[in-house]
Amino acid sequence: MTPRELRAFCLEFNASVEEFPFNPETSVFKVLGKVFALSALDASPLKVSLKCEPENAVRLREQHAGVVPGWHLNKRHWNTVTVGALPDQLVRELIEDSYDLVVAGLPKAERLRLDRG
Repeated sequence: MTPRELRAFCLEFNASVEEFPFNPETSVFKVLGKVFALSALDASPLKVSLKCEPENAVRLREQHAGVVPGWHLNKRHWNTVTVGALPDQLVRELIEDSYDLVVAGLPKAERLRLDRG
């Protein structure tokens, strides 16, 4: 997965946007103002930080050397994934899971608005 493909995939989700609140190098992907992915798209190797259920986060770290606790994030809820170290399909699933977790935490009215979008 290339940086361009990673960006495009993150922006496919309903109401997702890319912002740069920290610096011009770090893409922050949000849904209705809530972060679901962060990546320095110009970095090598390419990495992306993703929200994850705590039990799943630990399991993924144990199973994949390319998954580590989220850098500068709550390590209980965030993993940093080295994109090339995992199959592209798994990276896509982890991004989708992160988006879904963030959406599940939104107020009901906002979730309903996303469903209609």
